[in-house]
Amino acid sequence: MGSCPFCDIINRTAPARVVFETEHALAFFPLEPATPGHTMVVTKEHHETFLDVPDSLIPALWQAVTDVGRALKHVLQPEGMNVISSAGEAATQTVFHVHVHLVPRWQGDAMGAIWPPKKPTPASTLERIADAIRAYLKTQSEEPRPE
Repeated sequence: MGSCPFCDIINRTAPARVVFETEHALAFFPLEPATPGHTMVVTKEHHETFLDVPDSLIPALWQAVTDVGRALKHVLQPEGMNVISSAGEAATQTVFHVHVHLVPRWQGDAMGAIWPPKKPTPASTLERIADAIRAYLKTQSEEPRPE
């Protein structure tokens, strides 16, 4: 693995405006925030995406996301908030260290609309995908989960 900018922030070898820290997570402002208060929450352990985070670390990460989100709501009183975690280049991930964006939102802000898709997905396709997901999750619930 090459240099990871978020690991550098965690290790205090790169500067960042840190707003929250726990044993397992760190929250800081990105260099180019989408809106005022835009904050990123990262795991202190290096994992590429949220899909790679071990089950044992998920509660600590989500607790940090919730704590920071509540602080943003209290301090900024936004009209809404997005929680975004991209996994992979196709999802616009540019730093391959799991991170969750908390983006306070206001009507007419710079983020703009992100939903819905321009072309609706046919119901038959949705049902086929839903069936496949249900089948996969059923097999997973019958197997021991990794910690």
